Amino acid sequence: MARHEPERTCIVTRAALPAAGLIRFVLGPDARVFADLKHKLPGRGVWVTARRDLVQEAVKRRLFARAFKAEVQVPDTLADDIAASLREDLRQGLSLANKAGTVITGFAKLDSAIAEKPIVALIHAAEAAEDGRRKLANQLRKRLGGAISAFPVIQDLSNDELGLALGRANVIHAALVAGAGSNGFLNRWHRYRTYCGIEAEPTGLETESGEPTIT
Repeated sequence: MARHEPERTCIVTRAALPAAGLIRFVLGPDARVFADLKHKLPGRGVWVTARRDLVQEAVKRRLFARAFKAEVQVPDTLADDIAASLREDLRQGLSLANKAGTVITGFAKLDSAIAEKPIVALIHAAEAAEDGRRKLANQLRKRLGGAISAFPVIQDLSNDELGLALGRANVIHAALVAGAGSNGFLNRWHRYRTYCGIEAEPTGLETESGEPTIT
């Protein structure tokens, strides 16, 4: 029998959703509102759908005070602070995937890995040149054909951020191979993009017609 995931009500939309799709907020000792991203902090929590615009709306409309039924301190930067925390969580997820042995770096290694290994995502530094992206996409297209249209391409992190996550300098291109570490990273990536409202951003791969794909 499938496990039932508990639902919580968003204080902005009033929609009841699985807890995984919301952010839990709690009060600190000074009545300051904190985001409990792992849903583990003690105390009563209130919930907001995990989107930056809805967190901003909750702050603007002072919905936290109403939900907690108390005077609260809400940072004006709360929505941006959460985005930064989710981005840091994304970097940590990549570091964990690397320690689990599911990250391949280096253009030459990627070129052969795409043909031989169960690649589940490509990673490009935000500053990566279009030529390198296109060459790897062409290699991937040879292997996957039409399935390339739904293939994840991560290009949200900078060269410096990739270097910090992977413990090496000048990382421009990387790939994830199938495994527990890669699954965890991809889950964090989807959560970050959904929160920031960029889930429909072009991935950088193109179909045979030359139009960018959407994931």
